[in-house]
Amino acid sequence: MKNILNSFSVKVLFAILFFSGILFAAGESDYPENYYDKVAIFLVIVIILGFLALAYFEGRQKPVAEKKKSVLWEKIKQFLTRSTPIEKEDEILLVDHNYDGIRELDNRIPPWFSGLFYATIIFSVWYMIYYHVTGSGPLQEQEYAEEVRLAEIKKAELIKSGALINEETVTLMTDPSVLNEGKEIYNKNCVACHAADGGGLVGPNLTDDYWIHGGGIKNVFKVIKYGVTNKGMLAWQNQLNPNQMQAVASYVISLHGIKPANPKAPEGEIWKEQ
Repeated sequence: MKNILNSFSVKVLFAILFFSGILFAAGESDYPENYYDKVAIFLVIVIILGFLALAYFEGRQKPVAEKKKSVLWEKIKQFLTRSTPIEKEDEILLVDHNYDGIRELDNRIPPWFSGLFYATIIFSVWYMIYYHVTGSGPLQEQEYAEEVRLAEIKKAELIKSGALINEETVTLMTDPSVLNEGKEIYNKNCVACHAADGGGLVGPNLTDDYWIHGGGIKNVFKVIKYGVTNKGMLAWQNQLNPNQMQAVASYVISLHGIKPANPKAPEGEIWKEQ
């Protein structure tokens, strides 16, 4: 029995330490910490584990050799359960409650259960005062609004830094250094299909007003990113980062209106920026 107790106690202790480590682990966060939620979750876990431990030992059938328990454990168990010994169950037997030979005992509510119930009442009073009367703590709606505000700030910073460039946030770049970068990428990867001057070979002419998948920086960026697999164009998102795709898309837009040496016939429809 001692080995069983020690083994189960170690498992319970390990579980408590594991969950508490997750709940209270230090880490970087863009949002304010809410330690009250963590404490509440931790206490609930402790209570559940304690209840499971009590139920495990209470319902376990033990050999006679294992019935020798420490006096301290007996006192703790008696204090938590106030259970009536088997030899005294006749004193709490309900005579009128007899269902097909099944008798009912008038056991009292265990103190641990009553204590938990009273604790929830105390917690609810504190919660009401703290959050709704004094306004010391933010309500869930306020926390949500604050998290959304911080998320929007973070999103704006990422877009500004170029770390969050996609087909919806991409912008046309006119900086010469960016266009030169885009030209280098174009000359390395695109001339085989679109020609060095953008006049088109296997791929369409990039200098006229006609576009198969729509013109403008967003559409061009999207085609570069996802490719056109049925036409043999690769999805460059696996080889180029968003900044590079924005640079080459801006360079492609800059080719509009030039006069290529051997322009390919127009394909698609005339595109006009909305």
